Amino acid sequence: MKAYDEYRRMIEQSLAPMLESLGEIPEKLLEAMRYSLEAGGKRLRPVMLLAACDMAGGDTGTALPFACAMEMIHTYSLIHDDLPAMDNDDFRRGKPTNHKVFGEGIAVLAGDGLLNAAAELMAGAALRMADSRGIRAMEIIMRHAGVTGMIAGQAADLLSEGEPPREDLVIYIHSHKTADLLEAPIEAGLALAGADEQACRLGREYGYHLGLAFQMTDDLLDVTGDEALLGKKTGADAELNKMTWVALRGVAGTKKDAAEQAELAIGAINRLPWEHGFFTELARGTVSRKQ
Repeated sequence: MKAYDEYRRMIEQSLAPMLESLGEIPEKLLEAMRYSLEAGGKRLRPVMLLAACDMAGGDTGTALPFACAMEMIHTYSLIHDDLPAMDNDDFRRGKPTNHKVFGEGIAVLAGDGLLNAAAELMAGAALRMADSRGIRAMEIIMRHAGVTGMIAGQAADLLSEGEPPREDLVIYIHSHKTADLLEAPIEAGLALAGADEQACRLGREYGYHLGLAFQMTDDLLDVTGDEALLGKKTGADAELNKMTWVALRGVAGTKKDAAEQAELAIGAINRLPWEHGFFTELARGTVSRKQ
């Protein structure tokens, strides 16, 4: 397996060409799509997809369109999340949010465009494959991103603003809004490598616990983090009365629970038959990150 930054470079070099390979996109729409897509970030989700495929002996070149699609889906969700009707954020990754630069209408369309571009990329890649692995990977990604996955979590998050925190609801929001998009890349990467259902199930389990640890850490950073490092305003969750783990368990309890979720993720990945140090370190790094 490669180092994290090697997978990340593969993604960075491929995002714009993959997007432009789809054909002639109206200039202002393409500019808005690229503005958010190329704004940086950890590229965690596409890196996970490539690493999972690599871990199981698959071809990362074949997996690359699916990895880029994963990043496009994540980016579209951030554009929409930042809109005034959602979280109403002015900055993302240290830059003005999409709607602050292009207006709300184009920002909505840029998000829509990235979601549809992702589907086009995956469908085209799947059609070029000799078997059903591409279709399986596409179904996995779109299901986790869809109305029973990430979008379900976003809806619950929006509708629960102002309500007293409840453990069952916080877990529902975190497991869908965040964990679904971390389950999807590892499961899809394994599927592209031809892994069996048992391996894919363990990948999902890893992604689920990693997702909870990741979101619990995000909730902590919104309270204790450095705005300069985060590239966005802190304290927003409290202002919006968001349903967070910190609101439920406090800072100390959230730190403890995040560490436990990271260990559960490691326990799942340890049951896979391949060398998996990459994913072990990823889980440990999730709870110690500063941004």
